Amino acid sequence: MDEKIYIITGANSGIGKAAAIQIAQQGWRVIMACRNLQRGEKARREVQEISGSDKVELMIVDMALQASIREFSAVFLAKYNRLDGLIQNAAIFDITQKQRVETGEGIERVWATNHIGPVLLTELLWEALKNSAQGRVITIASKGLLAKPFLKVDIHDPEFKSRPFSVQNAYYQSKLAQIIYTLWLAEKGKGENITANCIRVPAIPVDVEQKYAGVPEFMKKLYALKTKSAISAEQMAEIYTYLVTAKEVENMTGMYFDEKAKPVKLPRYAQQAQEIEKVMRLTMGYIK
Repeated sequence: MDEKIYIITGANSGIGKAAAIQIAQQGWRVIMACRNLQRGEKARREVQEISGSDKVELMIVDMALQASIREFSAVFLAKYNRLDGLIQNAAIFDITQKQRVETGEGIERVWATNHIGPVLLTELLWEALKNSAQGRVITIASKGLLAKPFLKVDIHDPEFKSRPFSVQNAYYQSKLAQIIYTLWLAEKGKGENITANCIRVPAIPVDVEQKYAGVPEFMKKLYALKTKSAISAEQMAEIYTYLVTAKEVENMTGMYFDEKAKPVKLPRYAQQAQEIEKVMRLTMGYIK
């Protein structure tokens, strides 16, 4: 049996960590791509212990920084010439953030981490995905987009340089851009045996007191209520694992799945060819 190799970004906690455990339990090699060495190594040991697999590796990457992504890709490609699946799980959404923040490379942090970073990483690893018998890319969007049916990517100001910053708007814009990227990538992968699909992730239980310590009490109660009936990280990870490993979906591409692995409707705006072209022209302009 040929070994399969999977990368999961943001794999030190939550859904990413749960997916790492599940994929490792299948006997495949898992690269946990994490930003923090200490937290990442702690998570790697836990994944290895729970899964019973010795094929769990930690590699460091900061998805907000292109230099870090390029370094990560170089390290991976020096060791492996093939990649079977890439799960773009890492993202930031800090509801306590009130002001616009730029990365060290001068790009608004949410846009850089949630959209530009995943695009660059996929581009750098494209040849490795092509070397797989069937490479798969999984991107992540949000069920919260259902509450924003008229949202569009602001082509002229995606970084909120001249419009009021809202971390919610920045987050959902980045996730909408990821859906658009997925459709573009699915077309690119045709003929090269690479598929690209997107998952619509709903609310996942979090430690409200810890994650949202700085927000007013009424907002804490609101988020606690919102996540009360949410599915677990382990349940959501099952969808990640299924879409990136299962034979049944090997020919599916350019699709949008919910937390039950059922195809759902794509936002109408995201399907428009001229809008895809605009967003991808904007996106590629950021890659240096």
